[in-house]
Amino acid sequence: MFSFESFLNLPLIWYALLGTVIFLYVLLDGFDLGVGILFPFAPTDACRDRMMNSIAPFWDGNETWLVLGGGGLFAAFPLAYAILMPAFYIPIILMLLGLIFRGVAFEFRFKATGQSRRIWDYSFHFGSLVATFMQGMVLGTFVHGIAVEGRNFAGGPFDWLSAFSLMTGVALVTGYALLGATWTIMKTEGETQGWARKCARYMMLCVVLFMGLVSVTMPLMNKDIKDLWFSLPNFYWLQPMPILSAVFCVMLWRDLRTGREFRPFFLTLGIFLMNYIGIGVSTWPWLVPFKVTLWRAAAAPESQSLLLLGTVFLLPCILTYTGYCFWVFRGKASHEHDAAY
Repeated sequence: MFSFESFLNLPLIWYALLGTVIFLYVLLDGFDLGVGILFPFAPTDACRDRMMNSIAPFWDGNETWLVLGGGGLFAAFPLAYAILMPAFYIPIILMLLGLIFRGVAFEFRFKATGQSRRIWDYSFHFGSLVATFMQGMVLGTFVHGIAVEGRNFAGGPFDWLSAFSLMTGVALVTGYALLGATWTIMKTEGETQGWARKCARYMMLCVVLFMGLVSVTMPLMNKDIKDLWFSLPNFYWLQPMPILSAVFCVMLWRDLRTGREFRPFFLTLGIFLMNYIGIGVSTWPWLVPFKVTLWRAAAAPESQSLLLLGTVFLLPCILTYTGYCFWVFRGKASHEHDAAY
């Protein structure tokens, strides 16, 4: 007898969907968080106005992917959600507080005048910085692995705080700052664009440094990752990722020095994609790394198939809306204070 559940490998489909949603969040929210990280260092208030106007039409919609990713994990892989959430309660709460504080600062800054405007400038910066740093620490702890006993988290409330997670937190800050700088290059001109180009060069050097540190540290921390990447023939099959990352970095460096406006942003997206795929390959097929596989964590087939039917309609709607926003607000950001409104 035919069944929808038997026809499709539902856990694998949901794994791919969640991976795509998380990557879209990293890219789309990454550039506006990066703009916030760089925000108080802009040379003039007019530059800050242009930076904020460049993300005003997009920043709130980008949070949709975070909600969709968290809800999808809860619905499709409830065991993984039940283990991971207690491990990350503190950093996730801090991340959400940073995002909330950042959103409040964003709205209040448009109406503030005088000295109070500087207060909201730094509020926007620190909200973005905290949210990004906490995301990086969650990523580092996830890759490093968490303590699991049976079907429960068995560690302490501060297991997420380690030297490796601190490094990945700083690494993600530099990565998002690079995204924000290349976005600013693409969306502004004049003094703001020139300043962003200088920032992008510095941030790119930091990103390359952290890419090297993470690439060396992960195999040393975990024998499974070392065996995966350095055993034959895997070593040859996995070479396109580091090679393409190096090619993108070289092209990005040249573009930042030759005055290109659009390609640096897309090359930065390519660097993120290669690193994201590398992390996915390193942790495959674990949803709780090296403890719980995606098949063990999956919800009942009936639940996943029902959710998939809804997602088939919901996801294209969100993608269409997002694409439409980027199309309508294409071009350079205005320097006017209230242009985004």
